[in-house]
Amino acid sequence: MLAPSYLPQSKHTLITQLTDGLEPGALTWLSGYFAGAAQAQQAEPFAQEAINLAAAPEATTSQRLTILYGSQTGNAKRVAESLSERIAGQGIEVRLVRADRYATRELKDERMLYIVMSTQGDGDPPDDSLAFVEFLNGRRAPKLQQLKYAVLGLGDSSYPFFCGIAQSLDQRLSQLGAQRLHETGLADLDIDTVAQPWRDAAVALAVQTLNQTEPHKASITPLRPKATVATREHPYQAEVLLNQRITGRDSQKDIRHIELSLEGSHITYQPGDALGIWPTQSPTLVSRVIEALGLDENETITLTDVTHPLSEWLQHHRELTVLTRPFLVAHAQRSDSSELSALLQQENAAALRDLLENRQLIDVLHKWPAAWTAPDLIAALRPLTPRMYSIASSRQAVDDEVHLTLAHVHYTHEDQERWGVASHFLSDLGEGDTVPVFVEENERFRPPADTARDIIMIGPGTGIAPFRAFIQERSAVGATGRNWLFFGNPCFDSDFLYQTEWQRALQEGSLHRLDVAFSRDQPEKIYVQHRLQQHARELYEWIQGGAHVYVCGDATRMAKDVQQTLLSIAQEQGGLEPAQAKAWLDQLAAQGRYARDVY
Repeated sequence: MLAPSYLPQSKHTLITQLTDGLEPGALTWLSGYFAGAAQAQQAEPFAQEAINLAAAPEATTSQRLTILYGSQTGNAKRVAESLSERIAGQGIEVRLVRADRYATRELKDERMLYIVMSTQGDGDPPDDSLAFVEFLNGRRAPKLQQLKYAVLGLGDSSYPFFCGIAQSLDQRLSQLGAQRLHETGLADLDIDTVAQPWRDAAVALAVQTLNQTEPHKASITPLRPKATVATREHPYQAEVLLNQRITGRDSQKDIRHIELSLEGSHITYQPGDALGIWPTQSPTLVSRVIEALGLDENETITLTDVTHPLSEWLQHHRELTVLTRPFLVAHAQRSDSSELSALLQQENAAALRDLLENRQLIDVLHKWPAAWTAPDLIAALRPLTPRMYSIASSRQAVDDEVHLTLAHVHYTHEDQERWGVASHFLSDLGEGDTVPVFVEENERFRPPADTARDIIMIGPGTGIAPFRAFIQERSAVGATGRNWLFFGNPCFDSDFLYQTEWQRALQEGSLHRLDVAFSRDQPEKIYVQHRLQQHARELYEWIQGGAHVYVCGDATRMAKDVQQTLLSIAQEQGGLEPAQAKAWLDQLAAQGRYARDVY
């Protein structure tokens, strides 16, 4: 595109560089910014000191760094954005692009590539990276002798295949002939422990490799002070307005509906976002761990210039209910247990997965006793991290509140109570108590901007939470598209979450169809995927007519079963071959019409 006569070619080049790879929201913001700047110049010229933007030198592809990210919940995106800002500050042309918006044909021409990618579940890529990973692992992937790269993985060491997708990407790029600039970073849930030094090294390598040392100078005077917003590092203390059990007495599940006040917090959220909760460990569990190890709860421990008594470290700063493989390795060495050591071998991956999923620290300490000093224990345990809960409300409907739907994890093992740290913490809260919170945006899991679009929502159990927000939002904005909800749980009488709300929504017309699957109400177990199959013809017609499909809930079983059912429906109703059905579903995902919020 040629620059208009009133726009110098050098400025046109700058604009092209600035907008390359930006998402639509950023482009919209820029258009508004430039329009405002033009209006202000007509009224009163800006002083030179107000905005000082240095012209960027033109750069060829060989001088450009591309940062590609794949993110399920937003953490990898945040890390990639921070890395991009730091590298741009060194005067290097950098392009930031989400994996599903990367043109894979460009890979053969890349000279320097950084990848920041989270692992979904046990070694799978996030939804926005499925196509890129498939391309890279396929026969069409080009030879990459010209490419220099580095990979940073974000994962969860409570899974056996920790940061699995990052490790497989690193191996594949190397197989294709690319040169590894820096060892792959494997960040646990305490992300910055690994991500920060990895970023430092990545910035230095970019400067060294691209040989540009003159940083751009850019300073912008803000038009108004920015309101303080709650963050992961500085959460807001939200007051509990309601903590109500919404399952019946006969239910085997304790599901809570919790309402929190955000009044005066400046916190905003949209349907599909998650609320981060900083939990506190149960004092009972902390005492049991200290007793099992024969330690002094008042012993002070200093780690990375932070000092606390042992009991405070365990209650507020360390994971006790989630096991990790690195801790088990360290404990096996101290316990000298051949049984535990054998569990850590590759051939026993299934048994290790069972241990990680179903047992806690106190169980390991009882079964395989070992001596730990307090400082060594604190150094070995993973830092406590916030838990994310899909928001179950729309601000359009509840104003300065946020609602959650959560399952209280509570069971008995060897005559002792066990619980999930955050669900137990939240379930014990009463009206007037406060809880530290922040919002985690989820841009890929939003109701369609086109409110005339139909939506299909599949959310068994607490996966119903975001769809309560979707219906509230669509009703408040007057959406004309139809809403079809699939919900499942064990029993109709005791586990039909928000039953009266859904019945009212059906009567009022804000919910058009509701199909339920109560798995224990008949001899054969019926799940949501069975209901999908029963309504295959209409479901396929809705999707082919432009409907968006959303899935929320368990990633290990439910989400995979639902996806397989959708593929089967495409073959049955659309006459597609298996490969064609997969391409059909991949295309829906690429269009943002098939989105999952799974955990």
